[in-house]
Amino acid sequence: TTAIRIPIAPKSVLISLSVLSTLSLFAICAVGFLGPRDPLINLLPLFFWTGFWVILFVAAGVIGNFWIWLNPWSGVCYLILGRAARRPPFKLSERLGIAPAICLFLLFFAFSIADPAPDDPDRLAYIVLTYWLVNFAAMTAFGCEEWMRRGEAFTVFFDQISRVAVVKWAQGLSLGFPGWQLVKGRSNSIGFGVLALVVLGAGSFDGLKETFWWLALLGINPLEFPGRTAVMTSSLVGMILCVVALIGAFAAVAWIGKALGNRGKSEGDQISLRAMFCAFAPTVLPIALAFHASHFTVTFLINGQYLLAAMGDPLANGSNLFGLGQVRVTTGFLNAPNSVKTIWLSQAGMVVFGHILAVVLSHRKALLLFERGKHAVLSQIPLGAFMVLYTLFGLWLLATPRGI
Repeated sequence: TTAIRIPIAPKSVLISLSVLSTLSLFAICAVGFLGPRDPLINLLPLFFWTGFWVILFVAAGVIGNFWIWLNPWSGVCYLILGRAARRPPFKLSERLGIAPAICLFLLFFAFSIADPAPDDPDRLAYIVLTYWLVNFAAMTAFGCEEWMRRGEAFTVFFDQISRVAVVKWAQGLSLGFPGWQLVKGRSNSIGFGVLALVVLGAGSFDGLKETFWWLALLGINPLEFPGRTAVMTSSLVGMILCVVALIGAFAAVAWIGKALGNRGKSEGDQISLRAMFCAFAPTVLPIALAFHASHFTVTFLINGQYLLAAMGDPLANGSNLFGLGQVRVTTGFLNAPNSVKTIWLSQAGMVVFGHILAVVLSHRKALLLFERGKHAVLSQIPLGAFMVLYTLFGLWLLATPRGI
């Protein structure tokens, strides 16, 4: 890695950015209530699902965690709570770890995957404002910094996914090989490993639920899809089962790797299952990032255009803000064989690169954990097989027909 010392922005600037983010969030939610009902015209669903969930997710995984400057709570906490934020009335138990953040993140995934109308402007505005208020109340109760470190789902998530990035923004600018922060720095806890597998498992199911295979399993004709309401329960159950199955499978892989890696080592030198899980589970984050980028490539290419148009005319009253009001959405690239082939190969390349990076990072972690190359290689055999199978699964998701 290469470290470059750069001036840290004054605290007043960081507070101002956060307050501006809060005001912007409230304004966009107001557009959700007052703007057009079409989710492809209303700014809120386009901003949230494309700008935030697609673009910011990928950007954080590539160029670092700038969410720490943009989150809509820290500035308001400082201005309203002041010193009281550092002396909260309640203490968040250390035993919980990041369990509150994991639970909130699962609720978010449940909403995005199983809710009948997650992009309805009114509905989404209520959800976003409720989420903001719940977390602000938790910060008032447990302290702003403490809750953001362990309770607020997106702050914890962006902190983790940004460890895949080549850039680290912390008291200076550090550059390195993609994923270097997963190998260096602080040790991982079980909670961070579970979060990584939750992101991968739920993200994988988000793609799986659209396939002909899944719809056939539910007895649904993909050409006569009855609507999200009809599959709400099955989507929720499927997501939970997928996440639980992935965590269980990874724990089994770690257990087999532990048994192989500890062969010939004295009892006092053996690596525990807990250490294996904590070391290797976060290395699936490059796969989760690749799955996300690949899954939403077409969404970004189309809805990104709608987002630009909505930014130019947020209330659909003929405005032309920033010169974007005349943006015309085109999907012609989906009708040309060459462009479709390029898109698909790009998606496949993302999936393959994400898995290769995960294998490289996990092997580096094994060398640090077992110290001797022979034990490290043996411990990686089951994890390597797992990665290969998941690569095939990811490519199958790209190639298989989709019904919705």
